[in-house]
Amino acid sequence: MIEPQKLVNAQGESFTVDQAIANLRQREDPSLRYYAAWWLGRFRVTKAAAIEALQEALSDETDRSPDGGFPLRRNAARALGKLGRSESVPALIQCLNCADYYVREAATEALGALADGRAVSPLLTLMAGGVEAAVLVPGKPHLVQPYGAIIEALGQLGDRQAIATIEPFLNHSVQSIQNAATRALYQLTGEAHYGERLVHALRAGDLQQRRSALMDLGAIGYLPAADAIASATAENSLKLIALKGVLEHELGQPPHSLSADSQRVMALMDSLL
Repeated sequence: MIEPQKLVNAQGESFTVDQAIANLRQREDPSLRYYAAWWLGRFRVTKAAAIEALQEALSDETDRSPDGGFPLRRNAARALGKLGRSESVPALIQCLNCADYYVREAATEALGALADGRAVSPLLTLMAGGVEAAVLVPGKPHLVQPYGAIIEALGQLGDRQAIATIEPFLNHSVQSIQNAATRALYQLTGEAHYGERLVHALRAGDLQQRRSALMDLGAIGYLPAADAIASATAENSLKLIALKGVLEHELGQPPHSLSADSQRVMALMDSLL
């Protein structure tokens, strides 16, 4: 955690951990609570009182958006996903039942980041009905469940029992869902053809889909994609993020030294600067 005395709030004023926790627990100013939840996650505050306050915020009923959503719950879930503490897993799993789609999405992403196996079964439950059930909510810009986040989280969790549930989503009508399934299946199986499928997606006509494929390739650290990432028709900033993911994955492999492949990825990154 960064030292509290080095932190400031949005107005540039001094801001301490205890003040952030107090702001999160007060009920008079929703904006202060929302910012405090973000702040505690941003600065990785793992103090017990902070985690307790964030978990309490996951069931908050007072901060409501015009469409009935729960903005504070969303921010609290995101924050808990950054803190790496397994005691938050049960409360985040409870959030998967929330009526707010974006709370379910934030909780799913947090559970993926925490990589706790207790989340596998509840996440698979959200995918009940398979591809046929994965349709748009009438009048909303999203599907009935945050399938992309769910599938990516299952890939992070590494439980192979999810493979059969994920495989049909390779043929979903939404390309980003196909990419998420491809990414997760590579993580779960290590089979190169899934990585190559994402490389092929870098040539999609739609820029947003190319961006999605870049982020997925970076997330799985697929080294054979390095040249294709560097030459993709997309922003250099995104290509650098993807190559950074590839490099970090490569550096994490035995013997944990600067290999020729790592140096090649670094050279590609230099060429984009």
